[in-house]
Amino acid sequence: MAVGTETGADENAETITASVIGGSGFTGGELLRLLAGHPNFAITEVTSRSKAGKSVGSVHPPLRGSDLRFTEPEDLESVDVLFAATPHGVSMGRIDDFFEIADTVVDLSADFRLESEAQYDEWYDGHEAPEYLEKAEYALPEINRDNLEGADLIAGGGCNATATILGLYPLFEHDILEGGEQIVVDVKVGSSEGGAGGGEASSHPERSGVVRPYAPTGHRHEAEIEQFLDTSVAFTCHAVDMIRGASATNHVFPSGPVSKGDLWQAYRGCYEDEPFVRMAAGGSGVYRYPEPKAVAGTNLAEVGFELDPSNKRVVVFSAIDNMMKGSAGQAVHAANVALGLEETAGLEFTGLHPVGAP
Repeated sequence: MAVGTETGADENAETITASVIGGSGFTGGELLRLLAGHPNFAITEVTSRSKAGKSVGSVHPPLRGSDLRFTEPEDLESVDVLFAATPHGVSMGRIDDFFEIADTVVDLSADFRLESEAQYDEWYDGHEAPEYLEKAEYALPEINRDNLEGADLIAGGGCNATATILGLYPLFEHDILEGGEQIVVDVKVGSSEGGAGGGEASSHPERSGVVRPYAPTGHRHEAEIEQFLDTSVAFTCHAVDMIRGASATNHVFPSGPVSKGDLWQAYRGCYEDEPFVRMAAGGSGVYRYPEPKAVAGTNLAEVGFELDPSNKRVVVFSAIDNMMKGSAGQAVHAANVALGLEETAGLEFTGLHPVGAP
């Protein structure tokens, strides 16, 4: 299999060389799968300290037949774009090295998501390269497309934050919410959020059949939500019995009256022309509202809502595949925008039905 080419792709398409740092994890595998089918990217190197020397296909079954092998991360070849799928804290320590070998860096960790050193002091364990924070652009085109164009440092969003922001964003853009209202967010997430080395809590015997609160308060993704929506939220995460997916239920209490027409106007106004957002708001059939199973393996986000007039409440639902729209797919989408490529390139897969646990 020729990695970096796609059957039926334009042979005259611009070729952009790319490397994936930390390619042995779940997110790294998703990145490689997407880049291998992308009409513009050619993968030149995939690093993994623990898998060095092994074939990529031996770790990621969808890439069996690839001639790529994992290499050690110390000696990086020069490329156009470097994708870093490393744990939090790695990229900030190597960012100078990354820019020595690449013109564009797309970091999928939390290292550059927030705007200030003070936020990292509060929510993480500080920051080693705070001078880069003001240069980074958040990798969610639906809210940051103009700033992503031409960006050379792209910071991937957290999956829980991505689902929540996409659900709530139109309410702020269309002045249904002003920022002082009460907002309660409950996110259900799949086991892949814990990564390939997620530990005992993510093992199948412990995860199967559960709805387990694992971050009742103080989840780090709160910082992203509050940063980009300029509001505060009461945020809780549950681990549930699925592999892929993040599903956010947002309880919103507007200060003034809201009609269904207002809501439709807000959501259509923000997302009608977005290639990777689709509405699911109480229609017919089994899947009446956003559902992680319906977007498994895709870069799509589903968003919907229901009005509760008796409690003066709006319930907003949003669902994504945490490894795609919440990570690898978002990264490729943002890279497409930054490099002036077709936005949907390499991301056209619209999902399967029926499927098993997402």
